Amino acid sequence: MGGYSCFAEAPLGLLDHGPGELRDRHCHDDAFVAVVLEGGYQEAGDEGRWNVRPGDALVHHAFESHLDRFEAKGARVLVLALPPELATTRTMRGYVADPDRLVRLAERDARAASAYFAEMFVTAGTTALDWPDLLADDLRRLAPFALAHWAEEKGVRAETLSRGFRSAYGCTPKSYRADVRARAALTAARHGREPFAHIAHRLHFADQAHMTHAVARLTGATPGWWRRRQMDTRQR
Repeated sequence: MGGYSCFAEAPLGLLDHGPGELRDRHCHDDAFVAVVLEGGYQEAGDEGRWNVRPGDALVHHAFESHLDRFEAKGARVLVLALPPELATTRTMRGYVADPDRLVRLAERDARAASAYFAEMFVTAGTTALDWPDLLADDLRRLAPFALAHWAEEKGVRAETLSRGFRSAYGCTPKSYRADVRARAALTAARHGREPFAHIAHRLHFADQAHMTHAVARLTGATPGWWRRRQMDTRQR
């Protein structure tokens, strides 16, 4: 199943995470939102790194990867299906004003709770915690650059670049960029009619075959399969 031996589950409902729990970098094939109710944790993923507290909410799209470091008190989190209204946004972090009301609604009607979340959700700004976040941001832009040159410009020792980034994000800069690029190709394949060769060139893959392999590694299926599936869905 793609580049991961299995995809991590994101069961809907209330989840309790233990004190100091660490979830290594993992990939979800389902889209969902996580609302922090108690405690807190740090998440580092394909869209950035954040420290979240009660009331904060994180939006996760399908095939995104991240790691989670839970604080000494652990955390309680409400997981809901991603509302359709947020399906195309790249927003990852925000907050909700009344998470307790959201929990009560979810106990009665999970679909209604997801819709109510879309109404309540407010986008929050992002702030880099350290140089790994600056590097992650540049990697997400997908423009090619040499890591050694980046390290020299930012005053980061070349020998610590990969180790420091891995410590923060759970993977190497090269692997991070590969996953972000594969997700960008998947999005382009699913939501447009741009020729695959053009997508591959625009996203700086070596060629179309390279792009096809990258998407299949991440998701378990080729760009062509995803485009046909999307077209079939629209025709229903």
